[in-house]
Amino acid sequence: MAWIASAFKALCLSFLFVSVACRSTNGSKTFTSIWKSACARSGSSKIYVPNGTFYLGGAVVFEGPCINQIEFIIDGTLLAPSNPGDIKNKTWINFRYINNLLISGAGTLDGQGKESWKLNDCSKNPSCPILAMVSFLNHFIHSYNLVYKTFDYSNMGFAFVNNSRINGITSLNSKMGHFDFFSVHQFNITGVTIKAPGDSPNTDGLKFGFCSNIHISDTHIGTGDDCIAILSGVTDMDISNVKCGPGHGISVGSLGKGKDDKDVNGLTVRDTVFNGTSDGIRIKTWESSISQIVVSHLVYENIQMINVGNPINIDQKYCPYPPCKKKGESHVQIQDLKLTNIYGTSKNKVAVKLKCSKSFPCKNVELVDINLENKGSKGPSTAVCENVHGSAHGKMVPEHCLNGPW
Repeated sequence: MAWIASAFKALCLSFLFVSVACRSTNGSKTFTSIWKSACARSGSSKIYVPNGTFYLGGAVVFEGPCINQIEFIIDGTLLAPSNPGDIKNKTWINFRYINNLLISGAGTLDGQGKESWKLNDCSKNPSCPILAMVSFLNHFIHSYNLVYKTFDYSNMGFAFVNNSRINGITSLNSKMGHFDFFSVHQFNITGVTIKAPGDSPNTDGLKFGFCSNIHISDTHIGTGDDCIAILSGVTDMDISNVKCGPGHGISVGSLGKGKDDKDVNGLTVRDTVFNGTSDGIRIKTWESSISQIVVSHLVYENIQMINVGNPINIDQKYCPYPPCKKKGESHVQIQDLKLTNIYGTSKNKVAVKLKCSKSFPCKNVELVDINLENKGSKGPSTAVCENVHGSAHGKMVPEHCLNGPW
């Protein structure tokens, strides 16, 4: 069975129609060839994957720069190899050095990750196998070593992609992360669905490093790790109308472990629901951090928590694989944080954890109308504060524990 590719052109609009066979072995090369043709055409181009299930047996890289705008429409299901070694790349479907890219459709990226999840036991096994040997950003390792290492195997990755957007597609059962974004600017994500079981390890939904002007809306994420992970060097991100669960919440960090870490500045999360997640609002920095950076101007408003383990959790003694050697305080400064109308239920008695660095206390933290009730059997919800300065207004459940303004 072979891929069938036909192209036709109308005025300045070029359409590339792709129909693929279910078990094609040369799908990656065919896709790459079609992409090169679309990338070199004048006028706008469209690449179309129709309804059906199509096997994409290896990694594929779509690389620019292109001389036009390209729309990639996925209405069918693209099926990854179940064996991670067959892909031989850190990213299954990868877009690089492209402007004005649109990915849309009602289709699905099926990562077939079940066989890989049992290999992702690095928290328990120091000799855990590496899922893929080839980096999709290997020539940037030296400049951005820490961020590179935090990007796991993913269904789809974007590097140096600007003024672009994703609308409507589904990512299913990734081997590790679903969507990775590195040095991406002016990017919109709307109506995307991300699905993986709650016990699938390291299957982050959306992960960002060194990105700016990102807008995420009307998206449903259920996964085994962070719904959204905001890493080093991210600025000006707006998240709205997101449903997160299962998963580990929306996390800033972890930060501070590497010398190349950069500030995180300007995050708004609003009108969002966390349902059954381990965490909701989460900021995590390493206890013995190397870099001295600032996390600032974060706004969370109109957030519902439904049976969430840690609804509000600032952890500046982050240690994912205990026991940890305590060497010193975090050097990450968290400041200008506002939480307004955060409500719902906590799975644990401690509903608000604000554990900041002794060397760099959190400052200008503002709480407005917090109502988080413990529905367990250990009594009313409580708050825990360490090294945090700020103010509280309106309804406070649990009672706040902030120090005065600073």
